[in-house]
Amino acid sequence: MPFITGGYPSLDVTTSAIESIADAGASIIEVGIPFSDPIADGPVISASMHDALQAGADPHSVFNAVRVARAKTSVGLIAMVSVSIVTRIGAKTFISQAADSGFNGLIVPDMDLSQASELSHLCESRDLALALLVAPTTSPDRMAQITNSCRGFIYLLARSGLTGEQKSSPEIADSVNAIRSFSKLPIAAGFGISTPEHVAAVTKYADAAIVGSALVRRMSQGDPVKAAADFTRLLATGLRTGLPASSNSN
Repeated sequence: MPFITGGYPSLDVTTSAIESIADAGASIIEVGIPFSDPIADGPVISASMHDALQAGADPHSVFNAVRVARAKTSVGLIAMVSVSIVTRIGAKTFISQAADSGFNGLIVPDMDLSQASELSHLCESRDLALALLVAPTTSPDRMAQITNSCRGFIYLLARSGLTGEQKSSPEIADSVNAIRSFSKLPIAAGFGISTPEHVAAVTKYADAAIVGSALVRRMSQGDPVKAAADFTRLLATGLRTGLPASSNSN
C-alpha cells in the first residue's frame, strides 16, 4: 500500500504515478492531501507536502487528479487527510467530493473519537472505508472504541514516533493480536516500513504494509513516476515471496 503526496512534485505526476504504481503491483494506493501542519509526518513527507502546497495543490485539485487517474485504473485509492481539512470544507461535502473523484476510503489520523461516529455514517452512505490509527501504546479500552469506529480497515502504527525510513523491521505481532481481539477488519501497518524485508515481516501478521517516506524520497530523485513504479515493484517482492530482496533495496 504505497503512499504518495497529492500534488508532489506536480498534479500531473500524481495522476501518472497512481496508474504506474498500480501496474507495478500495488493493491491500494494512499494519497496524502497536502496540509500545512502534517500530523506525525517525518521530514520527507512534510517537505513534500510543503512543496505541493507551494505549487498550488489543494484538496480540490488533488480530487481532480485522482478523478483522471480513476478513469484509467481500478486500484483501491485511500485519501490520508487531516480532520481540519474535512471540517473546513464540511464533512458531508468532503465525503461526497472524495467519493465522486474516485477515492474508496479515508484515513483521518488526527480525528477525535467524538467526531468519528458522524464521519463513519457519512462514509457508510457513500460506501467509503474509514480508517483511524491504533498505536502500539493504545490502551485496550481506547482500542475498542477506535476499531468500532473504523470501516473497511484499521491503520496500525508499526512504531511510535514520526514517519520515516528505518533499518529494523517493526515488531507488530502483539499489536495485531490485540486489535483482532476487538475487530475482524483487515489491518494495514505503516510507519518506518521501507524495504521488501520490512514488507515481508509486516505482512506475516497484518493484511497490508504501508510505505511512505521511502517512496516519496525516491520520487524526488530523477523521474518521479518511474522511481515510484520501480520501487513499488521492488517492495512487492516482499509480498510475493516473503524472502529478503537484493541488498540494493536500501
